[in-house]
Amino acid sequence: MKQSLFNDKYPVFVAEIGKNETSFQSVPALVDYYKAKIAENPKVHFIAVFDHLAHTTKIGGEIMPGLVAAVDIVFCFGFAIPNPQVLAVRPRSIGIADLGEKFVISFMEAPMQPANQAMEAWTLALRNV
Repeated sequence: MKQSLFNDKYPVFVAEIGKNETSFQSVPALVDYYKAKIAENPKVHFIAVFDHLAHTTKIGGEIMPGLVAAVDIVFCFGFAIPNPQVLAVRPRSIGIADLGEKFVISFMEAPMQPANQAMEAWTLALRNV
């Protein structure tokens, strides 16, 4: 898993996982995996799955060549609301892109270390399943 700055300002974690490195072979299977991980933690709440590719196709937006599927799993780790500004960085999402031979899993760094640790652990475990 690599950590970098997207557009020189957004801290993101990205994992490229070849389909030959995991037993998961479809985006729906990966969505089910993440939904199960979210459900395991009573302090994390699943919100929705957003089909980003369907949306972008519908509005005639630009789509990179080779993209087979692109979804965001939206959920919240909101353990506390210490101030109103924290709402600006919630909820969280994990993006799943299917590029044919590999998946690209990405998420923005959360301001709360337990959230980052969980999302990273869930994603790294994909290679062991």
